[in-house]
Amino acid sequence: MKNLQVYIEILGEQRLVGHIAGSDYTDARFQYENEYMDSSYGHPISISLPFQMEEFSIQQTKNFFEGLLPEGFSRRAVANWAKVDENDYLSILAELGRECLGAIMVVEGKKSTSQHYEKLGIKQVKELAAEGATRSTRILMETHLSLTGASGKVGLYYDKDHDEWYLPKGNAPSTHIVKQSHVRLEQIVLNEQLCMLTAKLLGIDVPDSYIINLGKGKDEEVLFATQRYDRKLSDRKTIDGLRTPLRLHQEDFSQALGIASSQKYEKEPSGYMGKMFDLVASNSSNPLEDQKKLLERIVFNCLIGNIDCHIKNYSILYSEDLGEIRLAPAYDIVSTRVYKMTNEMSFFIGGELNINKINRKSFEVAAQDMKIGKKMVMNVYDLVANRFEKALKEAADMLAGNGYKGAKEISEKILLSNVSTNEGTMMKNQ
Repeated sequence: MKNLQVYIEILGEQRLVGHIAGSDYTDARFQYENEYMDSSYGHPISISLPFQMEEFSIQQTKNFFEGLLPEGFSRRAVANWAKVDENDYLSILAELGRECLGAIMVVEGKKSTSQHYEKLGIKQVKELAAEGATRSTRILMETHLSLTGASGKVGLYYDKDHDEWYLPKGNAPSTHIVKQSHVRLEQIVLNEQLCMLTAKLLGIDVPDSYIINLGKGKDEEVLFATQRYDRKLSDRKTIDGLRTPLRLHQEDFSQALGIASSQKYEKEPSGYMGKMFDLVASNSSNPLEDQKKLLERIVFNCLIGNIDCHIKNYSILYSEDLGEIRLAPAYDIVSTRVYKMTNEMSFFIGGELNINKINRKSFEVAAQDMKIGKKMVMNVYDLVANRFEKALKEAADMLAGNGYKGAKEISEKILLSNVSTNEGTMMKNQ
């Protein structure tokens, strides 16, 4: 019999939310604690899991909690290390649930109070860069960190004042997500920083990010660091003399919509785009502003060639007391199109999935799915598209000025792919 306790951090305090129970992962169900629902601080932990007295279904439980776990190689490696079935999300969550994305903590048995930061020497950071996903997965297992996605990544604490990195141990929260280069995708760290910087220059809300260069900028010598938007440094308490960040709750669109992680790509028309905008319209504390921001990001992902912009790469962020919800900053923006992997976007836009056929007209058609006026959709589209090339070149120049000459080559590939579509350039008014 499995019984996992679910906690959430609210205003810096860990609160027992409920539990997941079942004979194993095949029949596990989540249920809220009555005390939590009746409390003054209690709020649902997901839009897909509203307060109710009864247990949630097996599928509802799995859709949300499996969405907290890493995917691909990292998940397989953790399952192998824990000697459990790769499909056993419950056992994997019991191993990795102490530090998830957002403010959720999942533990089996007695909750540990151990918190510690282990300083990393430059040699250890270099090893992290050189060894790739194998090393990052080992850190996940050692520190019980659960970070979603298929790429090799770890959660680390960064002391900006002293330019020092720490490995969180026990229940200690991290401040940054650090990713390695991908062995099959050349210059992906530089690619992501170029895309993030371009988005920032266009006024798109992105977390601070930068390249950690541990050598001469080769793929095996660099790491990509992103400041966690779901962590907020606080003076309320310290761990090992370091300011401890508060955990802010977040959930990705897949979790909020109750869609399984395995269905994060829309292969057949299922109305994903409409569901995304309905989610924001119905739950955001500022729906008009957040719908506009969401549209800007979708347009930008098309222009930059981020074909992997599935619904787990869009999230909502809760306030410290869970009382307000806003669209979270943009993240995981990479021009995957330059690697010529596929032409299929992650969801349909105006009835089109092939990026070579998505253009200004596609967004005009999609306005009906978004339930937004065509004029507003076209204004947002034109604003992003007309400034895109300038922002991309400016970002490439900035990175090249810092020694990353390959940024200009990547930007040229992005622009070339943009003007070589079957229907013409995305950047022209069509």
